[in-house]
Amino acid sequence: MALNFANNNSLSAITSLPASIGGGAMTLLSTQTASSSSTISFTSGIDSTYDEYVFKFYDIHPSTNDVEWSFQGSTNTGSSYGVSITSTAFDAYHNEADSATALSYATDQDLANSTNFQIFQQDYGNDNDQSGVGTLHLYSPSSTTFVKHFISVSHNYHHSDYSINCFRAGYFNTTSAIDAIQFKFSSGTFDGVIKLYGIS
Repeated sequence: MALNFANNNSLSAITSLPASIGGGAMTLLSTQTASSSSTISFTSGIDSTYDEYVFKFYDIHPSTNDVEWSFQGSTNTGSSYGVSITSTAFDAYHNEADSATALSYATDQDLANSTNFQIFQQDYGNDNDQSGVGTLHLYSPSSTTFVKHFISVSHNYHHSDYSINCFRAGYFNTTSAIDAIQFKFSSGTFDGVIKLYGIS
């Protein structure tokens, strides 16, 4: 059996990968910029084209202090938001004073077949230097056979000067297609950017 070795010279000559080497590609579908907005809704682009959709949000900054960032789905292209959700939630945090740390289950933020908005970041600060970032993955939203799973990992600046990392996962308990997603805070308006990607 012959052994093949790679070196810098041979690697620099590679212009394409063999078809057998796979890898998912992210396709940017849309970008929305919030400016003193009460909600941001994605009512197009979520269909059967992709099996996975990813929302990425950047420098989300609320106008109100100590508020929760949340989302909900729609089965009627955004005419209403209130699909039943079952979910789990936990957080890791560490404060600037180095006097408080924890990894804990967020008992007030999981849902049990509820039509409430899913909180996926909590206790935002609204100071000029406070904001949040993260991702939300939505799987097979156009399936008419199975529930629609989601996972989210995100980080925000807690109003009491904590670094808080939020983990959420669950499912929309419906076999109808999810074709729209809305984001909002528990109160007030917000600034920031949200991008929607399709994953192939």
